[in-house]
Amino acid sequence: MSRKETREELMKYFYQLDMNEAFYSDDANEYLENLEVQVDEEYFLRTAENCRKNLTSIDHKIEVYSNGWKLNRIARIDLAVLRLAVCEMSYDDTIPVSVAINEAVEISKKYSSHDAHKFINGILGNLNRSENPEAMI
Repeated sequence: MSRKETREELMKYFYQLDMNEAFYSDDANEYLENLEVQVDEEYFLRTAENCRKNLTSIDHKIEVYSNGWKLNRIARIDLAVLRLAVCEMSYDDTIPVSVAINEAVEISKKYSSHDAHKFINGILGNLNRSENPEAMI
């Protein structure tokens, strides 16, 4: 399975953890065992662990760069997409920032509300410009 499809599964996993208030559990392997589709397991597990270990920092970045939005005001599906993208942008040197942002926008177009991709792109763009002042994205 491609990284794009694996990202979608990670977003679903993050959404599930959030809805069950179980983000600090370490059940990524169990989640993978129950999937009916194939994913890039190494990438999935690495990203799930990075997000779990850095959730406080990731959530802080989302709040800071969402111009005052509190996490509880952000749609749960959008929060899952943002957590995945911020995790990739901040904790995975193998993924270009532009790819993380583009994939998040595309996932939000598929799974979220009509204009959610604009909100997500804005937050990720703000984060990128702040952490990489020379960035044009």
